[in-house]
Amino acid sequence: MILRQLRDTDEDAEAAWEVMAAAFGDAAALAGEERWPPAYVAEVHERNRHLARTDPGGCWLALDETGMPLGVTLSTRREGTWGLSMFAVLPRAQRQGVGRELLAAALMYGRGCLRGIICGSEDPRAASTYRRAGFALHPAMRLRGTVGPETKERLSPPDGAVHEGVARHRDLLDSVDRRTRGGAHGADHELLLTQRRLLVVDDLAGSGYCYVGADGKVEMLAATSRRLAKRLLTAALLCLPEGTDARVPGLTAEQQWAVDVGLEAGLELSTGGYVCLRGMPPPAPYIPSGTFL
Repeated sequence: MILRQLRDTDEDAEAAWEVMAAAFGDAAALAGEERWPPAYVAEVHERNRHLARTDPGGCWLALDETGMPLGVTLSTRREGTWGLSMFAVLPRAQRQGVGRELLAAALMYGRGCLRGIICGSEDPRAASTYRRAGFALHPAMRLRGTVGPETKERLSPPDGAVHEGVARHRDLLDSVDRRTRGGAHGADHELLLTQRRLLVVDDLAGSGYCYVGADGKVEMLAATSRRLAKRLLTAALLCLPEGTDARVPGLTAEQQWAVDVGLEAGLELSTGGYVCLRGMPPPAPYIPSGTFL
């Protein structure tokens, strides 16, 4: 097996995608996800290249003797907070030490970081691996449901102003990041602004933001109070077109404010994986991004 850094090229982004698709394809089908829409594939390629560019020391590709990809890991460092963005191994290469070597390389990149965060799947082997690496496992919940007229009738309007976010809000975003998770996302916001709709609150009561995807996924919501977090999530659900499959994953027990908003909107609540943390309590009010944590 050959282990080398992931490069900021179309070829390496495609190699990382091939491993991910093979490793998680069955799980996606079982969860009822649409099987890899082209827009989603293009978005993942862009994110893979972004991380290879910003964190070359944390992004690794495992290859066999012929140069075919076996596994991939993508990790980031953001102001003392380390995150594992992707960790996947081809089914045929599992239980052969490939995953162990990849994870060791990613963890080495985070050596010296005070905090660590992983959005882990329900796979018991992954949970065991992260626990052995020193992470506390916080069972996660997720909200999901189709947005319809009745959804918007159930939800009370936001209790204050919510604005469209733009690039000039970057300092606000980084400031809220530092207060909630201990480290700003920095350049990640530049990419997310091109892929997601950004909603922002900023008044005398505090500030916050969240990203909303065209596919209905709400991710990376951070605020300085639960009241502002509820305002943001309410606005995010209300802005979705009717018929959209709304999804809010990665909720720990500390995010009851989000559970309340989701249940009021008629979304279904279920369990889903773990938010794995090291050196930090569960950020709150906060909803992580699976990629940018």
